[in-house]
Amino acid sequence: MTIILLLVFFTMLIFGLPLFASMLVTSISGFLYIGDFSLLRIMVQQFYGGMEPFSLLAIPYFILVGELMGSAGLTERLLRFAEALVGHLKGGLGYVTVVASIIFAGVNGSAAADASAVGSIMIPAMKKGGYPASYAAGLTAGSSLIGPIIPPSIFMILFGAMTKTNVGALFIAGVMPGLLLGIAFMLMHRVSAARLDLPIVNSEFSFSKLLSATGGAITSLVAPGIIIGGILFGFMTPTESGAVASLYVLVVGFVWTRQLSWKAVCKALGNTVRLTSVIFVVIGAATIVGWILSSEQVPQKLAPIVLEYAKTPSMVLLFMSLIIFVVGMFMEEIAALVLLTPVFAPLAVAAGIDPLHFGIVMTLNITIALITPPMGACVYIVSSIGSVPLEKMFKHIWPFVLVAIVCQLMLIFFPAISTWLPKMLGY
Repeated sequence: MTIILLLVFFTMLIFGLPLFASMLVTSISGFLYIGDFSLLRIMVQQFYGGMEPFSLLAIPYFILVGELMGSAGLTERLLRFAEALVGHLKGGLGYVTVVASIIFAGVNGSAAADASAVGSIMIPAMKKGGYPASYAAGLTAGSSLIGPIIPPSIFMILFGAMTKTNVGALFIAGVMPGLLLGIAFMLMHRVSAARLDLPIVNSEFSFSKLLSATGGAITSLVAPGIIIGGILFGFMTPTESGAVASLYVLVVGFVWTRQLSWKAVCKALGNTVRLTSVIFVVIGAATIVGWILSSEQVPQKLAPIVLEYAKTPSMVLLFMSLIIFVVGMFMEEIAALVLLTPVFAPLAVAAGIDPLHFGIVMTLNITIALITPPMGACVYIVSSIGSVPLEKMFKHIWPFVLVAIVCQLMLIFFPAISTWLPKMLGY
């Protein structure tokens, strides 16, 4: 049955149907295969039920925070802070890009938003500074993968809602893996900076300049501080932290920076509604397919087969990661997450894998697909921003994919990277 559903799904995509419509047709095919037409009424229940979990309300808030920060001029302040911090190093603009992605990751939880916000400023700056256009775009796309790993994370919210895993615990579990990914990209850039003989932005480190940039960036750094700190210390739920951060950026944009206008707010709200609607419709449609797979006990039938060959939790994760990686290359990431989680989560439980560990591995795996051909949403974004042909982008993106895969393998074989901090905090 699973093979039939996949064939129907990809056939619909080939014929150009929108993603959610392809899933709806796939679910109808599933009900027809089962032969019980009375089950069709479940489609509506599952479609709306998939959008009901309270934790999903955090998604529009995190999107809104990112939209408002750009309009309020806070994103530029973060970039100036990052430049003052690491701009004196050889290839400094590349380090600025990675550091900015780490900071911005603590705001909106989206790789696409990270790539767009950071890339629109850093790619032109790197090109002007003598960086090869394809490398500048590749580094930006690669660094954007940090966005969904460091909290907040839209992918983690979806995973938590589907598996009943504590979203706050997932967020905390993503801190160390996100920093690991950032450090890995910096090390890779260090090698590339020497090989390409990339220029230095600032002649030497200036403490006074860093102090000045920090003062200017404090208002920007408070936003991720509200989100991460509120969740980390248990003051707020992810949804509440997103709402408070949105209100904070709104006030700062009008009162402090005075760069925010009602027109910009309306535009930000419009973009938030549009992006949220796209995500929620896909979630609803994918939930129906997930229900069909669960009702037919696909996870239960798959578990004995996998566990027969994969004897350890690490081997099970490797097996699942390979499938997720291949599926993610050809399917939209949120759809892949919503479809595969109901299948693999019970398998992970059967193999004795910590839900937090599995959630982070799943999230990073889905995230890597954002820069792999032929889908690679972040590749398309930075290609457009940097005016780099797609064929050049995909040609130069593989080193960044390999670095991310190495980090993924470290997460798989060293679970403490993701589970130590939540356990220390009592989760």
